[in-house]
Amino acid sequence: MPTPTRPRRTQEERTAATRRALLDATIDCLVEYGYHGTTTTRVVERAGVSRGAQVHHFPTKNALVLAAVEHLARRRAAQFLTHDLGRLGSADDRVGRALDLVWEVYQGPLFDASMELWVASRTDPDLRAHVARLERDVTAGILEIGRALLGDRVEDPEIRNDLYLVLETVRGLRMHQFVQPTSPDRVAARWDRTRERLRMIVGRWNLEVG
Repeated sequence: MPTPTRPRRTQEERTAATRRALLDATIDCLVEYGYHGTTTTRVVERAGVSRGAQVHHFPTKNALVLAAVEHLARRRAAQFLTHDLGRLGSADDRVGRALDLVWEVYQGPLFDASMELWVASRTDPDLRAHVARLERDVTAGILEIGRALLGDRVEDPEIRNDLYLVLETVRGLRMHQFVQPTSPDRVAARWDRTRERLRMIVGRWNLEVG
């Protein structure tokens, strides 16, 4: 019996696959080599595509790295909206779960790659403008956690300031791992301690738990 042949991919499918390979390879390189060590040559080699394909889709390094981080951010946001917020609604401890969600958002390659862009943007005004916009989008997504808990009360200036404090604390704690790497158990213990302090701040919202 002849082996069935796979249908040939359309041009649109091949284009999407090439872009996805380039974006995924760029994130890998940012995490492994940092921004300055991420060269288009390394990205092309890791993606398994031609230099011409890279230039066609992303003519500059900045265009490539920004698109890659935005690509990863969109994937993370989709997971957050379709899965994470659902878990928040069914949690027995909604406050603790909400804080854990913020912590989880800042884990993994998205944050690591973003940090590389933050540092590089200090001396690159064009990159800085794009990174600032990306960070606003990420922050807006995280604030949906507050909206899921509080509804329109999330617009209250005092509550909004508390939310920003939570974000800034989590971001700082996560950045601390870059300069002082430690075991997963110690990281978890540090987060548990921080979460309980943040819970004291969130507690003044008079939030119904459960």
